[in-house]
Amino acid sequence: MNVKLGDYNTLTITRFTDSGAYLDGDGLEILMPRRYTTPDMHPGDKVRVFVYLDQENRPVATTETPLAKVGQFACLTVAWHNKHGAFLNWGLMKDLFVPYSEQRTKMQQGERYIVYVYIDEVSGRIVGTAKLSRHISDDCCSLQPHDEVEILVYKQTEIGYKAIIMGPNCEGLLYHNEVFRPLSYGDKLKAYVKKVRPDGRVDLVLQTSGRQHTEDFAVTLLRSLQEKPNHFIALNDDSDPEDIYNYFGVSKKTFKRAVGALYKERIITITDDGLRLL
Repeated sequence: MNVKLGDYNTLTITRFTDSGAYLDGDGLEILMPRRYTTPDMHPGDKVRVFVYLDQENRPVATTETPLAKVGQFACLTVAWHNKHGAFLNWGLMKDLFVPYSEQRTKMQQGERYIVYVYIDEVSGRIVGTAKLSRHISDDCCSLQPHDEVEILVYKQTEIGYKAIIMGPNCEGLLYHNEVFRPLSYGDKLKAYVKKVRPDGRVDLVLQTSGRQHTEDFAVTLLRSLQEKPNHFIALNDDSDPEDIYNYFGVSKKTFKRAVGALYKERIITITDDGLRLL
């Protein structure tokens, strides 16, 4: 079967029954249950579906969007468990199974855990594992400084937050002194590559750097001042970095550069208690 299990596929509808629509899975008919069909679907139409296994381990298609596909990491909540393991809600009718042997500590119902989704070689089933290290790659050579990436925060250390960089599935680090907002286990957010180190690890930041980023934020700052009834914002160069980040979502360094650029152009004035539009 050339259909990708645990992934998205574009398949052709072959026929309809009371159970739903059957799709051509390269010689194997795959059922898309009736709840996912729509009146405008007809035989011969192509549909984009996610294919996984039902309770009888038969391929089944859905138009639902899972929180992760095979080969990805996600932070999921335990829905229930039995004597074999835990079952995590991953956005589909059938929960994701994590055997006890793939749990670092016994998973508790209602708690969130970061897992990696893969196909078990023995059973052929889609399962999850909380033993992440063997699925985190040492190869981040495809990344370059300033690349925008999606990350998943999974551990806090003395110097910063370790995060999984989605895609290459390698490890990155956000340093405490460069993070101006609270971060928690399982946070999924956008970040930027600051540096790829010789050991393959990646230094990350939550904001882009450089002239373009400053210019972009200068526009945001100007618009914010224009929208204020009195054209005033109670922030300036002496403000606390956390206050600046909470208000604008940028570092104090970026804020000061943008303020300097607008001041130099005589667009704003800087007072003891904030910024005012001229």
